[in-house]
Amino acid sequence: MSKAIENIIWHPSPNFDERDTDTPVDMLILHYTGMKTGAEAIERLRDPDAKVSAHYVVEEDGRIFALVKEEMRAWHAGVSSWRGSQNINARSIGIEIVNPGHEFGYRAFPKVQMDAVTALAAHIVARHPIPARNVVGHSDVAPHRKEDPGELFDWQELARCGVGLWVRGKSSSHHKIAPLASNDKGSAVSDLQGALKEFGYDLPQDGHYGAELAGVICAFQRHWRPSKVDGVADEQTQEIIYALLEEVRRLT
Repeated sequence: MSKAIENIIWHPSPNFDERDTDTPVDMLILHYTGMKTGAEAIERLRDPDAKVSAHYVVEEDGRIFALVKEEMRAWHAGVSSWRGSQNINARSIGIEIVNPGHEFGYRAFPKVQMDAVTALAAHIVARHPIPARNVVGHSDVAPHRKEDPGELFDWQELARCGVGLWVRGKSSSHHKIAPLASNDKGSAVSDLQGALKEFGYDLPQDGHYGAELAGVICAFQRHWRPSKVDGVADEQTQEIIYALLEEVRRLT
């Protein structure tokens, strides 16, 4: 067990309630704090008037703070959806990762912090029935409201360590993939919407490449194609979507 896990600092928040005993803890949601300092973020997550919290906060120096016990429901996801479930807080554990975010100077996550997040996440998924497809970012479950943990977070390294999904190769599909963008319509758009919905995202199935689909594509790119986040379903983005969906089907 890593030193970060052995030395978790208990710093309780009053912002939690009971979980429904009939709902399994089968999701892990990663966030960034989006505030100027870690201390400021922890203060807010412990403020009863703020009515927000998370189970853990990971500082930039690798320290891990526990704010809410895992058996309780922390209030971190807000209005969100994944794989048809709307009450994400009820079935998830939330980790806040200290980073100023896109508003206050988004920057790379230090290695010591990433190592601590990876160790903590691995410890969590080993103790709960959390499938790889349910290790996601706040932007995945709330793509039109949130950007965190963002395109600088190393999801690939997390998956390499056994937590979450990363693309392993190309899709076995033999159909030709053409780039899709705003206002496109037709069967290719419908296929893309269907694939993203099956994967987990909540979006209309109307065959129209509108703002809803563009927002989901941005969220997908932040997680699985971070080199270019533009909401355009280019050939590479679609290839990754279909390859990951095949992997999800294989694991299900």
